[in-house]
Amino acid sequence: QMQVVQSGGGLVQPGGSLILSCTAHGFTFNGSYYDFHWFRRAPGQGREALSCITNTAEIYNVPGSVKGRFIFSRDDAKATSYLLMNDLRPEDTGIYTCATGLPPGCRPPARFVGWGQGTQVTVSS
Repeated sequence: QMQVVQSGGGLVQPGGSLILSCTAHGFTFNGSYYDFHWFRRAPGQGREALSCITNTAEIYNVPGSVKGRFIFSRDDAKATSYLLMNDLRPEDTGIYTCATGLPPGCRPPARFVGWGQGTQVTVSS
């Protein structure tokens, strides 16, 4: 079965930057087949969708809270998606999770195939 492994995260100062990665394992990854999704959950709050990255590297559904600061990308040769977070703020603190999904193209109905383990990002106040 597919496994999705995340790396990155940690404690950063306000205004700093951090990069997260999300790599899919356990199958022959087809870059024209799966979307990548990124989510976060702030303390005491529900899950917030941050982006959907299509199989052709188009970016959708980025909320205004992170738009212009967070950069989403994918590298199909490495079966990996990256999240580069710039100008971090205390309200960005939370658990960041990625997932692979179907159907391709960031269109409903979405089905999440593999989930990363999540990683903690803490921005000091």
